[in-house]
Amino acid sequence: MTEEKEIQAKRAIWHSRRGMLELDVLLLPFAQQQYAQLSDDDQLRYRNLLDKEDPDLFTWFMEHAEPEDPDMKRIVDLVLAFARQPR
Repeated sequence: MTEEKEIQAKRAIWHSRRGMLELDVLLLPFAQQQYAQLSDDDQLRYRNLLDKEDPDLFTWFMEHAEPEDPDMKRIVDLVLAFARQPR
């Protein structure tokens, strides 16, 4: 992993801490365990996801609505699929 990618991964992990328990339990483990394995495009999608407002994220992750943007939908689906995996 290049130094730039390592810095991006650390930032993604840091920004995955949202302060809302429901989001933290989804985003933080995903960032810690999956971010580095994502394709460059999916890493960008995840970083863009982190720029969204918490109420939007909450609505998407609680499956009350889906993002209209297909890129956001893809990354939300990846996070939810990861969260549903047995550990």
